Amino acid sequence: MNRYRMFLAALAIAASVAVASSASASPASQRVADHWTPERMAQAQPRDIVMDARGLSYLRMKGGMLKPYGHRTPARVFARPTAGAAAPLAKPGGGSGDTSGPTIGTRDPAADATLTASQHTFRADVTDASGVRSVTFVIVLPDGRTQSFAAANTSGTQWSLTVTGLWDSPNWGWRVVAKDSAGRGGNTTTSVTTAFTVAIGGGSGGSGGTDQGVVTNDEWSGGGTVQTAAGRIHFEMPANPKATRWNGYVCSGTVVHDSRGDRSIVLTAAHCVYDDANKVFARNVMFIPNQAGTTAGGTDRTCSNDPLGCWVADFGVVDADWSSRTWPDNIPWDYGYYVVTPAGFRTGYASDGSSLEAAAGSLPIQFTAPKLGDPAHALGYSYSDDPNFMYCSEGLGATGTANWWLSQCDLSGGSSGGPWMQPVSGGDGPVVSVNSWGYSSSPGMAGPMLSGTSAECVKGAAETAALAPLARGYAAC
Repeated sequence: MNRYRMFLAALAIAASVAVASSASASPASQRVADHWTPERMAQAQPRDIVMDARGLSYLRMKGGMLKPYGHRTPARVFARPTAGAAAPLAKPGGGSGDTSGPTIGTRDPAADATLTASQHTFRADVTDASGVRSVTFVIVLPDGRTQSFAAANTSGTQWSLTVTGLWDSPNWGWRVVAKDSAGRGGNTTTSVTTAFTVAIGGGSGGSGGTDQGVVTNDEWSGGGTVQTAAGRIHFEMPANPKATRWNGYVCSGTVVHDSRGDRSIVLTAAHCVYDDANKVFARNVMFIPNQAGTTAGGTDRTCSNDPLGCWVADFGVVDADWSSRTWPDNIPWDYGYYVVTPAGFRTGYASDGSSLEAAAGSLPIQFTAPKLGDPAHALGYSYSDDPNFMYCSEGLGATGTANWWLSQCDLSGGSSGGPWMQPVSGGDGPVVSVNSWGYSSSPGMAGPMLSGTSAECVKGAAETAALAPLARGYAAC
């Protein structure tokens, strides 16, 4: 908490701030709104982070183009294996005389095994005279799609990987792809694909916000508070380290409960608030709640055709561990908040000067752990399906120690920062995470854990920061 106290001391400038009562935006807010011309709106890119099979991160831009994020290594296309496909053996030679691939022995789960939990540690014994270079576990989903994961050598000849987010189905399968250390790229062995069943009990997911089942990417039709509290965020971040050029981006965010009457708080992903690669906060930030309700055909500059108008954020707040580190070292802290005052709207709404929270409603944040295996919904504003509000749903899993995981979620660009909710009833429920990152060549969405982290402390900083034009954002906690 020392950094938090220092943060509050640095902001102790204004004793009080008057709440605007005018229907028009402040001059500063008007300048931000005027900045977003139709041309700039059209050029804005989704700010979604994906990782490839090497663990390198990229921003997935319009058309699927991958831009290096935090490094300069060009993207590489990795082919996804198909069900039952065998990888070819390496050609003979290479100087070592070894032309045989690794031997794959005992595996867990064995053929026709039944798993009774949403999480299981997959294991395989792999040996080779030249040494084992890599082992990949290919999980065959019930619908025939595959996900590939790099296993770790955990003991002697044993390679392991903990897979989360499994759900009830008799149609699972998995295989092992192992490569040795022989010359000329090594030799590869691919095991047969063996079937297994998952029988946890109970259902998962939802359809249109109510029905049971797995949903990968569909338009939200459940209504409720999330419909009005969630929205699209437009902002700019630097295109170079010196911040002499800036690019426009879009993310998603959600108005959440707060304890103040002089501001509203929008929860989103930290990578939509602070550029950790160039060490700069976003600028020209504008939030459009319930943009799916627009009377226009899609995103435009006319805030009067959006049912709740456009609201300009005063500043953003992220954790100091996010701002001082660079992706992927700061993955656990990918949550942040924007602060919006009543004067931060542009036109056509809230003539009485009411707050964003009063206009759009808000959702509670849950800072205790959600339930693994229970249905969870991830929502966000699609870039490719503009202006639709989209969602995915399935049993909640986890990946590593810092992220929740939805293994089949396939939300498109622009959804970063959108809310994860568990449980959901009529479009209402607590927010337990936000859309953070996925993989470049397979479905799946990760969200930071808000439980047992600084997420509550950072929110407290957003609620108590002085409303003075000191900067575009602050690091706290």
